[in-house]
Amino acid sequence: MKNKNMTSNAALMPNFFSSQTTYPVPGEQVVKLTILETSDIHMHIADYNYYQTKIDERVGLARIATLIRQMRSSEKNTLLFDNGDAIQGTPLGDYMYQSNCSSHDHPIYRVMNLLKYDAATVGNHEFNYGLSFLKQAMKGANFPIVNANVYQDDGGKNKGVNYFTPYVIFDKEVIDESGETHRIKVGVIGFVPPHIMIWDKGHLEGKVIVQDIIQSAKRFIPEMKREGADIIIALSHSGMGEGSIYVENAENTSAFLTTIPNIDAVLAGHSHDYRAEVIDGIPITMPGCFGSALGVIDLELRSEKGAWIVNKEKSKARLLHIYDKAAQAAIAADPQVLASIQEEHEGTIHYVNQEVGISTAPINSYFSLVQDDPSIQIVTNAQKAYVEEWLKLPENSQYAHIPVLSAGSPFKAGGRGGAHYYTDIAAGILMIRNVADLYVYPNMLAAVLLTGADVKEWLEMSAGQFSQIDPENIEEQQLINIDFPTYNFDILDGVHYQIDVTQPAKYDKDGNIVNADAQRIVNITYAGKPIAANQLFIVATNQYRGSSLTFPGAKNSTVILQAPDENRQIVVNYIQKEKIIDPTADDNWSFKPIYGKALQVVFDCSPNAQKYLEGQERIQYVGDSANPGFAKYSINMAYKAAKATEFS
Repeated sequence: MKNKNMTSNAALMPNFFSSQTTYPVPGEQVVKLTILETSDIHMHIADYNYYQTKIDERVGLARIATLIRQMRSSEKNTLLFDNGDAIQGTPLGDYMYQSNCSSHDHPIYRVMNLLKYDAATVGNHEFNYGLSFLKQAMKGANFPIVNANVYQDDGGKNKGVNYFTPYVIFDKEVIDESGETHRIKVGVIGFVPPHIMIWDKGHLEGKVIVQDIIQSAKRFIPEMKREGADIIIALSHSGMGEGSIYVENAENTSAFLTTIPNIDAVLAGHSHDYRAEVIDGIPITMPGCFGSALGVIDLELRSEKGAWIVNKEKSKARLLHIYDKAAQAAIAADPQVLASIQEEHEGTIHYVNQEVGISTAPINSYFSLVQDDPSIQIVTNAQKAYVEEWLKLPENSQYAHIPVLSAGSPFKAGGRGGAHYYTDIAAGILMIRNVADLYVYPNMLAAVLLTGADVKEWLEMSAGQFSQIDPENIEEQQLINIDFPTYNFDILDGVHYQIDVTQPAKYDKDGNIVNADAQRIVNITYAGKPIAANQLFIVATNQYRGSSLTFPGAKNSTVILQAPDENRQIVVNYIQKEKIIDPTADDNWSFKPIYGKALQVVFDCSPNAQKYLEGQERIQYVGDSANPGFAKYSINMAYKAAKATEFS
């Protein structure tokens, strides 16, 4: 992969959509083809925040629909594809799962039918509700849904039988630059990360197997070409996969697809980035998430000796955003889309407004990356209580003497979700939408058995959330490693520990060792005593972490409980049982104090966090951040947590 030429994002308004006019050589047939991509919609169909029950003009397929219609009116030839992670992500997705969408079509596919999508693929979150629900939901799609690397698991009897249709080739009527009509054969193939077998093991084990993305592409692309595809478009629900070395069964491999002959365009996703690039003449787009942008690829096709050839020198990639931050203007939502889901939309609002309990104080996740936080504590308390009840059953007596810890992470903590992507719940009545805001994924609870050494490695991995701080550096230093996913920053409640950020991180964001001798986790204790390497613990977590083969510490554990209940529902039940909760954190973790001269450590957070600074002894507002939409805060690294006496 070389010669990465970044292309600039297109302007927002419709008068900038049309391609620059070019004139073909007399007698030469030239077709301008515009490929449109949505990805990682995550059930953000309406421009609506179900957690706060209000309009959100920064998200929504309804607003993307307006861009799609504008593009179709300005371009002669367009194709429209979705790259997966469509059916899960908001309470609307959960509401549809609970109603089983058996009496009517699923709203995401109903809207895609309305917008006349040409094809789609599945993302990893399509499997969150199980294969039966996915199969039922997909029945409503009036367009092909393709995937080439998920296979039936029939015990090896028919090895290589695809679970989905691996690819399609369809005729597309196009108009060339001279106004003549032609037909081209468009091939479309789809891929999903092999990691779904880990992330949704409970739903998939014994039913499907998943093979490597690149190897599957190498198998099918030549076949598609032999069957007459003029152009081939890869719908790759996978991140870019930076670097020059390809690793088999890697999660993020989209950029490597450009090395496979006869792939003409790659539509990427999964990692929620905003990307528009051309790699060795092959354009790639990735339009972020939640319906915030539309990916656009422009191809020029020329007819040569009866075949259509892509002119790679003319290939372009760009993004159209639904919200222009500079102009403070937003694309309006499409009224037809909103009308088509009105029944489910209103049903979801009713569902999320069901009361579950009362909170005596506000709950927010603004500072959850820099100090122990109530928004995580509530979740870990609920999980711990669930597992402890399970341990009381006679058949589980062999584990009853083992201490229970509980893992939780800040799912909504800014980062790639943006400056508005935080939990912010007012004191008072708690509703289902508030719990869904605390725990945004429909994960199932799991409990794992592991050693004290594994607990430490689990925490060492989580500590990759932070950049290394130099105590002697008097320049401003950023505390948060923005490349590290916040959902991998696990807090293990039940043990006390400190994080020494003057040390380098031991692991990178993918769990690979980068500094073997690094020791960021220090002073780790249980019940006031240092934990022993061979001491046994049970950790309440979710099925993703519990079955991980890559997450340090967790990958060495043994699953002893794969619960039939969602983590989120467990939190709901916990609050209903408690009736009134007092959201306070137990300060079981903190940073090891740093006493550097004129130390300036800062981090980015939402400007809205300022309203919660009262009572904060170590955090101060600094001003606007260079990161658009965010604000800058400073943190006193010499501060010693109130409960740090356990470390002395």
